[in-house]
Amino acid sequence: MIRGRSSQSVRAAVLLVLLPCLPATVGCARAVDGVPTGVISDAFPESADELEALVVAEVPSGLPRLPDAELDPPAGAKAVDDIADYSEDPARERDVLEHYGYRQGWERFWGSGSGGPMTGVFVDQFTRRDGAVAYAEDLARNDAEHYDGVLHDNPPELPGGCWMLTVDDPEAQASLGGPAALSWCGHGPFSVAVTAVAESMDAAREEVLAVVDEQLDRLPP
Repeated sequence: MIRGRSSQSVRAAVLLVLLPCLPATVGCARAVDGVPTGVISDAFPESADELEALVVAEVPSGLPRLPDAELDPPAGAKAVDDIADYSEDPARERDVLEHYGYRQGWERFWGSGSGGPMTGVFVDQFTRRDGAVAYAEDLARNDAEHYDGVLHDNPPELPGGCWMLTVDDPEAQASLGGPAALSWCGHGPFSVAVTAVAESMDAAREEVLAVVDEQLDRLPP
């Protein structure tokens, strides 16, 4: 079982994998890079419910879906305040997220809920492309530092604008519940994060690569 804020919280446990050090945390904040590209067009989701329809509904491993409402805190729709509340300094975190142009997000998980293999998908929508990319990159580099792993920029298995991390350290794997692979991608005004804990590293990598590919295909270009 991945250890999180609560041993009974599957969702918070996966959040620890992807968000061990949010940008507002001391030592993690940095300005958003790039040049703003303007607000998103009418073709993009205007609500969390519209965003939900774009999130993958199942994963290649065949793991069962974990009901959003049965997780603590619940998965599903996310707003700035929801994400900020994960921080020790919600007010500062809220300011950082607004600086990124955070609009809304959706989180979904698969697994048994009692340890073992697990897959998590995080899709976050921003007002600007540069905010989405900078957010994804910050999370990727924070996790690489947290797990003392090698972060691969633009790995050949994934589209451009993605990062990939595999956790090879035995102690880190034990804390996560098994071999783990993580990926983050910027895609237009979206940040997509996928994590998989599996019985083997190959299985974790295959799960992440397949889910990232499908999730990016489901989003507007």
